[in-house]
Amino acid sequence: MKLTKFTHACVRLEKDGKVLVLDPGTFSETEQALAGADAVLITHEHADHVDVDAVVAALVGSDSLQLFAPAGVAGQLRGKADSAADRIHAVAPGEEFDAAGFAIRSFGGQHALIHPQIPVVANVGYLVDSNVYHPGDSFAIPDGVDVRTLLVPIHAPWNKVGEVVDFVIGVRAPKAFPIHDALLNQSGLGLVEGHVTRIGAKYGTEYRHLSSGDTVEV
Repeated sequence: MKLTKFTHACVRLEKDGKVLVLDPGTFSETEQALAGADAVLITHEHADHVDVDAVVAALVGSDSLQLFAPAGVAGQLRGKADSAADRIHAVAPGEEFDAAGFAIRSFGGQHALIHPQIPVVANVGYLVDSNVYHPGDSFAIPDGVDVRTLLVPIHAPWNKVGEVVDFVIGVRAPKAFPIHDALLNQSGLGLVEGHVTRIGAKYGTEYRHLSSGDTVEV
């Protein structure tokens, strides 16, 4: 399976001629990421994870694109993409389903706390083909499964370096790559990735930096 990273939290997965896109948000190159997509997974409602206009355009412009998202996001998109309403599916934690030939399991439930005065929204993490785990904006560790490729939220208003490292240690995936990194400059990114690389290696995780547009086989 081929994984391509786009800016911030968006990744594109390709296998057997099918394309699955996760979290095409406003910080990302959404049109490029969504080109030719067969299915889209959205973790939660924040704009850096779902570019509503771009996603609606992709849904309306296709007769087969399927989208999966928490109920609130699914409902919002159905209201804006009438013609594609039957291809927009609500997802809750603890489900298993097929998305364009990719086997999906959902985990988590809610967004990590930013501040007590900022409402917590629904957040669903996705495990794709028992391989790639995208947690969205949370550090929810999938229970009862072995993750082979972990997408790590490197920096956010809701996390700190110690929590990032503990997430990597807790999942213990053989491979890890960054997401949620658009708010860091190169100095900050290097600092956080240095800790993740060094400490993750002690627990069997090989962390590798990916820039937007980089592609790896997973």
